[in-house]
Amino acid sequence: MEVENPVTDDFDVKFTGKSIVKASGVSSQPYVISVSNLDLLSGRFPVTYFYVYPKPPFKSFPTIVKDLKSSLSGTLKHYYPFAGQIVTKPESGEPEIVCDNHGALLVEAYANISLEDLDFYNLNKSLQGKLVSTKCEVPLQVQVTNYACGGISITFTFDHALGDASTFGKFLASWSELAQGKSISCVPDHRRHLRPRLPSTYDPSLDDCFISCSLEEIINMPANDILLKRLYHIDASSIDHLQTLASMGGVKRTKIEAFSAYVWKIMVATIDESNTHCKMGWLVDGRKRMGPDPNSMSNYIGNVLSVAVGEASVVDLKQLPLSSVATMVHESIGKVTNEAHFLDLIDWIECHRPGLMLAKIVLGRGGPALVVSSGHRFPVAELDFGFGSPVLGTVCSTIKRIGVGYMNQRPSAKGDGSWVVSTILWPALVTALESDPHHIFQPMTKALLGF
Repeated sequence: MEVENPVTDDFDVKFTGKSIVKASGVSSQPYVISVSNLDLLSGRFPVTYFYVYPKPPFKSFPTIVKDLKSSLSGTLKHYYPFAGQIVTKPESGEPEIVCDNHGALLVEAYANISLEDLDFYNLNKSLQGKLVSTKCEVPLQVQVTNYACGGISITFTFDHALGDASTFGKFLASWSELAQGKSISCVPDHRRHLRPRLPSTYDPSLDDCFISCSLEEIINMPANDILLKRLYHIDASSIDHLQTLASMGGVKRTKIEAFSAYVWKIMVATIDESNTHCKMGWLVDGRKRMGPDPNSMSNYIGNVLSVAVGEASVVDLKQLPLSSVATMVHESIGKVTNEAHFLDLIDWIECHRPGLMLAKIVLGRGGPALVVSSGHRFPVAELDFGFGSPVLGTVCSTIKRIGVGYMNQRPSAKGDGSWVVSTILWPALVTALESDPHHIFQPMTKALLGF
């Protein structure tokens, strides 16, 4: 088994077994799902979630692995595209999902340290070289690692063509439910029915936000010194305080708007003085924006993502109060949280097919920028696979090169309103966040996780 970027230190992970888990009761007769335009925009790169569990009191590691395989097989019956293969159509170069029950990969591993010795803050150190390669053509890979203390971590790696965070959250929640002997609460919708209008038409402003690009341009995107993968804890009291400051003037701002405004003001002090403006982006899920019924697409499996982009002058970001910056955030996000935007985006993609497409901000063009993703509905504490709830659930990235800073927010497994924020940042921003006297960003430690 190949490991991503092997590194040598006292922390060693040995891969002890691997299995292909197929969906139970599903035909292996191939069935093809054509991806939607929004799937094409999200592209194909690995999305990895990292969950940590204390030592189970009643189950051995072999029994846990056996049970996980069984419940995964049952889950794949409902999420059969996850057991398929993603291939490239030669005539267009675009992907399609072949539902042939090829199976998901489950890897067993052993770590020679205790969980309390794991560096939960520096994800470069703790995860780089410790995860099985994501290069093989298996769209779902699961790594179950047993630590010297008996604790367990599980990483779930998905090909982004399968879906977005909402999709993966539904999948993991369903797996957890089946593992506990429950019925699944989500009946997944695999229709991928988000199609362009005839004729296709879109607002010209989308040309300012999105771009058709080549694989070479993606591979050679400017790295912008964005190398540091870090994990932070944010107290509920800090979030509430930011929301209070952002809501001055009688207009209540959301927690993520207040948090974004705070980060934007910190970030602007870390960029090169030659920049007169600074950008921030936000990933927006369009499911509740499509059609008259906001719940009609709640179980849609696939990608329904766009990117909202805000740009402001460096002078304004430094001088204006947090509430004014929060208003900028609110107005920027509001431009894409509507059905018209997503219909236009689907049509924009149609007009630029075939080829690769990205949000310009993600490609790292136009100066330093940061994208924020909110996962406040993503399951964390709920992910009990029959041996207890996790103490941590977060996103971790195996991507080697990224053109934009990134922050991904998740609720803490404590259930007390605190957050876990996974980041990929440039060094100056890491220093600025950690040296801020308000101590909003607390480097993740074993004590914060309860070890």
